[in-house]
Amino acid sequence: MQDAACWPSPAKLNLFLYITGLRADGYHNLQTLFQFIDYCDYLYFKPRIDNQIRLITDVKDVKHDDNLIIKSANLLLEYAKKQGLVLPQIYGIDIAIDKKLPMGGGLGGGSSNAATTLVALNHIWQLALSKQQLMAIGSKLGADVAVFIFGHSAFAEGIGDKLQAIKPIENWYLIIKPDVAISTASIFTHPKLKRDSAIKNITQLLAKPFANDCEPVVCQLYPQIEYLIKLLSVKHPTRLTGTGSCIFCECDSKEQALALEQYLNQHLDASSVESFIAKGINHSPLSQKMH
Repeated sequence: MQDAACWPSPAKLNLFLYITGLRADGYHNLQTLFQFIDYCDYLYFKPRIDNQIRLITDVKDVKHDDNLIIKSANLLLEYAKKQGLVLPQIYGIDIAIDKKLPMGGGLGGGSSNAATTLVALNHIWQLALSKQQLMAIGSKLGADVAVFIFGHSAFAEGIGDKLQAIKPIENWYLIIKPDVAISTASIFTHPKLKRDSAIKNITQLLAKPFANDCEPVVCQLYPQIEYLIKLLSVKHPTRLTGTGSCIFCECDSKEQALALEQYLNQHLDASSVESFIAKGINHSPLSQKMH
């Protein structure tokens, strides 16, 4: 959209993920380490005069009103009106998305889109809501929305909503998205999912090799993912992010990541996976735009 304001919507990785118990409300308590990567969707915002909020880009298999971009915009508008905040006379907005993050990969794309929408519209509508207020609104849409508004790599506890800023090593990553769709609910309800990891403090967790409690169940259900993790682990530490389906490989340099991608392509039909190289970053591109 010409003259539209452009806002980044970055991906995240779960560098580790431990499930420490099942809660009475059906959610799981966990300990996880979120880090952003410099690979983003981009959202474009342009005023429209009829005070409608429209997503003008079709997103495959997602209805307009079900998209988290529209849900977050409407939630923010509803909150502003309930709180008696002064909205611009013309607050309608057209939103377009340049979608780069693979959907259903555990990279937080939908949650990140929601967070970017909340942060951008808070700025465009001049609502002056705090980061904490936006995080509270975002939490109604999903547990991961808050970390994207928080804007810094974070150690997370609870259901992923208790955040502590942290600075893990900013590695390079090869990220692979196999042609597999994984239902998060099916992993978290699986009887063989490990739910009793010991609660440890962040110093203890950083001192031991990182792991993901969801990975054994995902590998059992999806042999293609198990094959990829085994193939790549020979070369570099390789894990699942979230409940998948994306896999990430830690590399010391971009050159290492490129060589690993070449190794991957030698062992696979390139059409069966999507892959890209990204740099870990502790200060989110969205947060950087605000400063």
